[in-house]
Amino acid sequence: MKFFKTEHIKMRTALCIIGTIICGIAVGFFRYAAFGVDPFTSLMSGLDAVIPISYGTLYVIVNAVLLIFSLIADRRYVGLGTIVNLFFVGYLSDFSNQFLSNLLSDTLISRIICLVIAVLMLSFSAALYMPADLGVSTYDAIALIFANTWHIGKFKFDRIITDLICVVLGVILYVAAAGNPLRSVTAIAGIGTIITAFFMGPLIDFFSKAFTKKYLLKD
Repeated sequence: MKFFKTEHIKMRTALCIIGTIICGIAVGFFRYAAFGVDPFTSLMSGLDAVIPISYGTLYVIVNAVLLIFSLIADRRYVGLGTIVNLFFVGYLSDFSNQFLSNLLSDTLISRIICLVIAVLMLSFSAALYMPADLGVSTYDAIALIFANTWHIGKFKFDRIITDLICVVLGVILYVAAAGNPLRSVTAIAGIGTIITAFFMGPLIDFFSKAFTKKYLLKD
């Protein structure tokens, strides 16, 4: 087991909390832009279109169920970051989405700008809370448990499968169950989804090396 100095622990805790807060705000930007969201948010958006409760409350309920799964299967992935993500990301997403809706005109330009900001914010937030190593989100834990605990395939393939399942289920719920027109499905599965799948990895790595590890988590 690796031990850290008190100052290091405080810094990691701060990074975990701040990173998760920025993550929740970024999800709200994605939802406002309506060009597609990350795979898990695609599923949540589909559920949100069917279940008549607020997105924030629904997020807590779904993640609480996934938390039970993580605690049973492999609790080493559960930590402060998991709990903060569970209780704050959904409500912060609701707040930032509503704030942007009240502040901005619903134009193509404003939506494109919000999409760019969302990608940068989400990547930066991950570069803060991931190096903190204080637990992952309940959704992130699923692929990790499949790969590292149950040894079912490699992590990258398990993550692709879970992402695809989330997007497919989200689209089915959004269109078939909620009755939204097929042309509107790009709001939850579109260019934003593709960007998060293929470009966030390099951006997270860049922010992590150029900022977090260079200035905040120096040994």
